[in-house]
Amino acid sequence: MDTATVLKDLSLRGILKDYTNNIESFLSSGEKVKVYLGIDPTASSIHIGNLVPLITLIRLQKYGYEPFLLIGGATGMIGDPSFKSSERVFLDEQTIIENQNSIRKQLEKLVSNNCSKPFVILNNKDWFSEMNTIQFLREAGKNINISYMLTKESIKRRINNSLSFTEFSYQILQAYDFFYLNDKYGVNLQLGGGDQWGNITTGVDFVRRKSGKEVHALSTILLTKKDGTKFGKTEGGAIWLDANKTSPYEFYQYWINLSDDDAKKCIAIYSQLPLEQIRELISQQNSQPERRFIQRQLAKEMTLFVHGAEEYERIEKSSEIIFGNSSYEDLCRIDNIRSFLHNIANAEINREQFFSFNSIFEMLAHVCVPAFFPSRNELKRHINDNCITINKRKYKMTDPVSSLDLIDDCILIQKGKKNYFSIFINGQDKNCY
Repeated sequence: MDTATVLKDLSLRGILKDYTNNIESFLSSGEKVKVYLGIDPTASSIHIGNLVPLITLIRLQKYGYEPFLLIGGATGMIGDPSFKSSERVFLDEQTIIENQNSIRKQLEKLVSNNCSKPFVILNNKDWFSEMNTIQFLREAGKNINISYMLTKESIKRRINNSLSFTEFSYQILQAYDFFYLNDKYGVNLQLGGGDQWGNITTGVDFVRRKSGKEVHALSTILLTKKDGTKFGKTEGGAIWLDANKTSPYEFYQYWINLSDDDAKKCIAIYSQLPLEQIRELISQQNSQPERRFIQRQLAKEMTLFVHGAEEYERIEKSSEIIFGNSSYEDLCRIDNIRSFLHNIANAEINREQFFSFNSIFEMLAHVCVPAFFPSRNELKRHINDNCITINKRKYKMTDPVSSLDLIDDCILIQKGKKNYFSIFINGQDKNCY
């Protein structure tokens, strides 16, 4: 793919934010392009906001560029001040080590499952740990001007508001990373999120000053939702790639529940589909918005990308059973249904208390009002209208709770076509019925 096509594709997809002068000439010069993306281990997992530059790096590999991933074992101990309103809380060294090991495994799995060739994965702690303070000041500090650093927007925003020298020095460390990777591996292009542009261009300038070489950079957009909030954030926090932090079902449902406007923005950025097919999907969505074509495509692609085909198929099958026209027997066939039902609205009740109620109605009134039904009268109305099923079966609300057919000591309540709630019965003598 030629240079003009690469930049045009990234631009049309809504990915491209900034890039250095003369990058077109550089990319078309015939010089081997080696591009790196840095990720600091500030958490034990990356989240879907981090995937914008990561998926872009994968695209660049498909364009013929050689990709490098840099884990910031050293920079993660400092903390990037870019567009943060206050000083970061330091993570202890052991936490940083655990985080970087976890993220490395995560990245290796993503690359192995989704890329034709492996990425080079490095850690900047390997070279910074070999330098003492005097060496670093002579090697790096001599080639970066303070007045140049002060022009960076991320610095100007914090200069009068608790910006420590430690955080101020972060861009010097990142700049030295670019020099080291260029000198050692021939890396000549840096990729990063839009909030990194100040640090990235400091690195471009640093390489020029220290070695006289011309290197380049490009940044991706910082994706926000229509309401202005950060993409990948929910009331419960970030949408993580780690299945222990965000379950595969929650991950899948995040994409399914995107608004049409947000889904249309995301599909070109995250999807590997050609732009022509994406335009067709958007056209279908405009004609039949209730079918959620774009959301389903995103949920499928991203779940496959992060969690693999087996997990995607399990989610699809379980979702079809739980939210479709299925039976009690179908529910019984779901592996680990208790874990799956934890991903929808739910409540817990002690086993002894559960069986103390005289009727199903009294139990539901205690557990589900107001969590699922706003009032006892509303609960009665749904009962009278025959709008409630429990584990896909109909019951008389005067029936004793002992008549309920439980599955792994949990019950799924459905009212109407699209509203679900689950109850988990905790305590001893746990059985399946």
